[in-house]
Amino acid sequence: MSRSVGSAEDLFTAAVNDRLRGQAPLAARLRPKTLDEIVGQQHLVAKGAPLRKLIEADRLSSVILWGPPGTGKTTLAEVVALTTNRSFERLSAVTSGVKDVREAIERATDRLGQHGKSTIVFVDEIHRFSTSQQDALLPSVESGIITLIGATTENPYFEVNAPLRSRSTLFRLEPLKTEDIRVLLVRGLEAEALNATEDAMLKLMQLSGGDGRQSLTALEVACALARPQEVTLDHVEAALGVSSLRYGRDDHYDVVSAFIKSMRGSDVDASVFWLARMLEAGDDPRFIARRMIIFASEDIGIADPQALVIAVAAAQAVDHVGLPEAQLNLSQCAIYLARAPKSNSSAQAIWNARADIRNGVDVEVPAHLRDAHYSGAQEIGHGVGYQSPHNAQLSDEKVEQDYLPAQTTGRAVPQIPYYRPSQNDR
Repeated sequence: MSRSVGSAEDLFTAAVNDRLRGQAPLAARLRPKTLDEIVGQQHLVAKGAPLRKLIEADRLSSVILWGPPGTGKTTLAEVVALTTNRSFERLSAVTSGVKDVREAIERATDRLGQHGKSTIVFVDEIHRFSTSQQDALLPSVESGIITLIGATTENPYFEVNAPLRSRSTLFRLEPLKTEDIRVLLVRGLEAEALNATEDAMLKLMQLSGGDGRQSLTALEVACALARPQEVTLDHVEAALGVSSLRYGRDDHYDVVSAFIKSMRGSDVDASVFWLARMLEAGDDPRFIARRMIIFASEDIGIADPQALVIAVAAAQAVDHVGLPEAQLNLSQCAIYLARAPKSNSSAQAIWNARADIRNGVDVEVPAHLRDAHYSGAQEIGHGVGYQSPHNAQLSDEKVEQDYLPAQTTGRAVPQIPYYRPSQNDR
């Protein structure tokens, strides 16, 4: 009797799983089960590639899979789960706490002690793990009780603890190429039993941003709108709506870097392009304005003092106007800064002076420069001997006196002059 009940339960569970698989999103239904089915990332999974060798030999050590959304990080982990002889545990940094981590480690310890079987622990979105959660993994990774596979869209040098990172091999996944996206779209159309026009395919490929999951999600919506006819450009545009150009924190800093370097290189078109890229991705316009204020002094400075005025005015305009209109102010400012003559002499001056102070130059204020506006100051020599330029006989006459600290034997020597004019300085 119990056997028949168990069989009925197994059949029911199988039916539920089949139903869930049928209702799963297209990207989940098409998730590869073997390395050969993986699209893109050939530098990692092509025959003879290092990661593929480790997976096929089941010799994978702790790794961090790092790359933009939709590039195959979870897919690679799932393939490992299907091919390894080791136990495989999944944790999500969104829903798992320190308790879940410790329980997974306890189970891994029991398996190793009782059955001699090691465990792979996959942590999705590991950058969301707190320091304490990452610390809880470290001893077990170090001792070999578990093999860690961490997946992150963020730069692991910023988001993963240094000790944990140093015990893992970093594998960078790149955005999918357009031809890779086409392969995914063809598979998706086969799964949906529909066709698509070439311009619809091109639109999906162009706006995917190298994100395979996003392209399949958009295709699934377009198929739902088109059914039972073929998918057209109108269906794709309706499915895409407003294109969401997402990026993670490391991509954010890379784009900002490209923006700054384009303005520094006086490339107006590139400056406007990267500005547009940041705005389309939803970057805070106040952040962009702050970066341009810094740039105006760091990279232009005395070569065009008006640049700082323009940048500050743009920042004020952003606060007063807001987007979308503030894009006009930001564009005007970016173009002005890109076209302006460049000089970092004022920036170098303060950097060099601060470096001298940190390195131990004499910092005592000379007696003649000290405050003398109080009773008894002259008695201790403060202000004595100071010569005011206002008392000079000629209006353009420079009073010769020391304004820097006296040099003391044994102290570091100042690397003056701090300000060294460039050929563009006014």
